[in-house]
Amino acid sequence: MKRVSVRRRRPFKIQKLEQLVRLVRESHEQPITGEPRLPEIAEAGETGITFLGHSSFLLQVGGKNILVDPVFSTRLVVLRRQRAPGVMVRDLPPIDLVLLTHAHMDHLDKASLRRVIRATRRLRGTTPEVVVPNGVEDLVQWMGFEKLHVMSWWNEIETLGLKIVMTPCKHWGARMFRDMHREYGGYFIAPTDGGQTVYHSGDTAYFEGFSQVGERLRPDVALLPIGAYFPDTYRTVHTSPEEAVRGFMECGAKWMIPMHFGTFRLGREPMEEPVERLNADASRLGITDKVRVLTEGETMLLSREGSVMAARPAINERESSSSLAASYGHG
Repeated sequence: MKRVSVRRRRPFKIQKLEQLVRLVRESHEQPITGEPRLPEIAEAGETGITFLGHSSFLLQVGGKNILVDPVFSTRLVVLRRQRAPGVMVRDLPPIDLVLLTHAHMDHLDKASLRRVIRATRRLRGTTPEVVVPNGVEDLVQWMGFEKLHVMSWWNEIETLGLKIVMTPCKHWGARMFRDMHREYGGYFIAPTDGGQTVYHSGDTAYFEGFSQVGERLRPDVALLPIGAYFPDTYRTVHTSPEEAVRGFMECGAKWMIPMHFGTFRLGREPMEEPVERLNADASRLGITDKVRVLTEGETMLLSREGSVMAARPAINERESSSSLAASYGHG
């Protein structure tokens, strides 16, 4: 009898470990590119959205300075970033509020949070407030934030003249694999006295929640993830560029700004592919004028009515960090 050879598949855990080893090796093979900038500062009534890299943003909404998922570290455990942060911590305005979408290390970086707290204390004498999903509070409660808010999906709070709503997403929240009790989500940010609103989806796969956000909140600007979608199994927790465009159209926003691409090698797709596919799909649908791909450190400024403002000079390059408090009106 002829013997038939059977090729056994490697155990799933070994496959995942091999993928991680490849990602780590590739993240160290290329030099870090990009140069930090000085941030543009929104004037009264304007909204500023500055892309810091990955899923990190500086939002200037309702006269307040907000950081979402700030990550400034060069390395996250074993992964090294491929692009420099768009703005250095020392060049940030004093931060009023930090929003953390979930506990993953590429979104909740303790070293970066401590640096933001110290920098704001130096500039203003106080520290930011922080918002986290339910089950994440133990990671930040002793860091020195002025106030800690804990939220679940569709919870709403008002603080600092802002309305904050935690929105659902399709992802997972464990930091160390076994702490699956940790929740996760996105955020809708609106000034209570009117003006442009911003929706940061957090990490998410495509799901019906985009339509729910559109029905309930109708944001003006949507910050949506477009990377780490290959192999296809990753799309159970991440959107492809085409799915992100679909989510943008369903949430009803006027503008889309992509995120979660180009900074860390988290998926197997080429680093430049997410933006290429995003632009191609936007062109196919005739919405290229609604999709704004920001480079690290670039700011999109919107008037109170929602028109795009021309870029203006950033903070004077000759100003030292010791004089920033006066520059931001906190001297």
